[in-house]
Amino acid sequence: MATKAMKEIKHIILGVHITDRVQNAGEVQKLFSEYGCSIKTRLGLHEVHHNACSPNGLILLEVVGEDAEVDQLRKRLAKIKGVQVKKMEFTHT
Repeated sequence: MATKAMKEIKHIILGVHITDRVQNAGEVQKLFSEYGCSIKTRLGLHEVHHNACSPNGLILLEVVGEDAEVDQLRKRLAKIKGVQVKKMEFTHT
């Protein structure tokens, strides 16, 4: 009996560090909306004090789709001044 080849499953996480959220958040959000169908999970982290929010933020995105599309999103985000992007990829069968 022949065995079926198991498909490799990828989990791709983009870490998006934003400095000066007030200045850069609009442009970042525009890209998130444009690539909305490729964003499976979005988690925003930033420091909050009782009287003010941190000007910096970190957003974790779990993305799906073709590698080229994910890479295009990563590159476009990285072109925004004050935005740094790191990619993590986990695979299993």
